[in-house]
Amino acid sequence: MTESANTRTRTDLAYAERLTVSWWGWLLPLAAAVLLAAQIQFAYPALPPWAPYVVLVPLAVAAVLALGRTRLKVETGAEPQLWVGEAHLPLRYVAAVDVVTKRDKRKALGPELDPAAFCVHKPWIGPLVRVHLDDPDDPTPYWLFSTRRPEKIAALLTDSPAFGER
Repeated sequence: MTESANTRTRTDLAYAERLTVSWWGWLLPLAAAVLLAAQIQFAYPALPPWAPYVVLVPLAVAAVLALGRTRLKVETGAEPQLWVGEAHLPLRYVAAVDVVTKRDKRKALGPELDPAAFCVHKPWIGPLVRVHLDDPDDPTPYWLFSTRRPEKIAALLTDSPAFGER
């Protein structure tokens, strides 16, 4: 194994969350798949009656699973980083952290949203975290992302030794 191999351990991971779809978010896609399969079954009697269900229900399950693939991580170690999906931000560029409550979410995603901001919004998750950046080389003013535990994320980011290090 080379020196540059990924040697991250679980102790380097301060926080991890998968932004999965809530249980109630599964109901509509599954019901729609079953109803559509029933319509196809009645419209094409030559097909085996189980065929539309075998195709459409797994497609609905795959679609809902794909919606909940986004991961959120805060890593410690040599260079602490925030990961949202595939994007990562070294914590030395974090200037401030705000928690956006479920009640204030509409304003944060509407009239207050900067078009240059990095945004990962999951509608089935209520609160958001806004991370203001201090990087003169990056035109992104802040990151705005959904999380189920915004206070914990804000505390981890502001308590990091790399916070505001620039």
